[in-house]
Amino acid sequence: MTNLQHSAIKIPVWEYAYSGPVCTGKIKTIPDDFIVEEQLPFHPGGSGEHVFLQIEKCGENTEYVARLLARFAGVRQRDVSVAGLKDRHARTTQWFSVWLPGKDAPDWQQIETKSIKVVQSLRHARKLKRGVLSGNRFEIIIRELQGDKTRLDEQLQQINIAGFPNYFRVQRFGHQGQNVEKAMSLFQGAKVKREQRSIYLSAARSYLFNQLLAKRVIASNWNQAVSGDVCIFDQSNSYFKSTELDASVLQRIKRGEIHPAGLLFGKGERETSALALEFEDSIIDLNTELVDGLIKYDLKSDRRSMRIMVRDLRWEFKSDSELLLKFSLPAGSYATSLIRELIEIE
Repeated sequence: MTNLQHSAIKIPVWEYAYSGPVCTGKIKTIPDDFIVEEQLPFHPGGSGEHVFLQIEKCGENTEYVARLLARFAGVRQRDVSVAGLKDRHARTTQWFSVWLPGKDAPDWQQIETKSIKVVQSLRHARKLKRGVLSGNRFEIIIRELQGDKTRLDEQLQQINIAGFPNYFRVQRFGHQGQNVEKAMSLFQGAKVKREQRSIYLSAARSYLFNQLLAKRVIASNWNQAVSGDVCIFDQSNSYFKSTELDASVLQRIKRGEIHPAGLLFGKGERETSALALEFEDSIIDLNTELVDGLIKYDLKSDRRSMRIMVRDLRWEFKSDSELLLKFSLPAGSYATSLIRELIEIE
């Protein structure tokens, strides 16, 4: 038996962009305190082999609803698709697609319960693919709010103008960072089930990205281009190398049209140079085993925006101890990454 040993990996409190939370509070006291509505980048066409279902669920996870739809429609589990997973402890509205070639759709209203409601159903030519979202709209109530509300209001105004760091959140890393630990064991030869492997690889890469982003937050350039940076278009996966920091690039970053693009570590050319490359090299030097492991498992390097701009941010102090937040975020970003800048959640 191989004795696998490595230094314990701890998930730190990543650096804050706005001096850290000035209040404490609670979220998800009840499911209706955390409302999420998924936004598609297109409208189902009205005809085709796939039925798109917009479902509102409360207290149920995405996998459960997908299994329910498969059983009810008499199809295989893999014939039901989703764009993303949604929290169980919330009221969420999301899209599912069910492949029904040459079949009439059943009466979807029959699956409705107190916790599941079918909002609408539409036909479409293609199935719903994972990650095909334009974003999510949030309505969040924070209860038992205590602290400096004047400063909290100022931080909200700053985030509304300048955005917030696009950290991966704790759910990506597992309890006490165990998904990163398991990635390290995988790289050292541990046997891992195939379905778990991608979770651990993703956690390792997310951990490295957060380290890079935290280093840029400390240097106060997470939302500014430095020499040799790669920039990514707002709400897009397309990016380009900024050969020189001319006035046009700097102005577009200031307006929130483009952002510095942090590295998702893996195989392939990194495209950065100068100071941006130095930041990336410093993370590699501290985490050679994780980086080598990602390359060994053939993950290709990619880019992720270091900054997220909030859309339609509104807030209201409903009482001295209750804050209502409403906003929209692009796909792949986390509402809790915004909240962590403001409030320490109990």
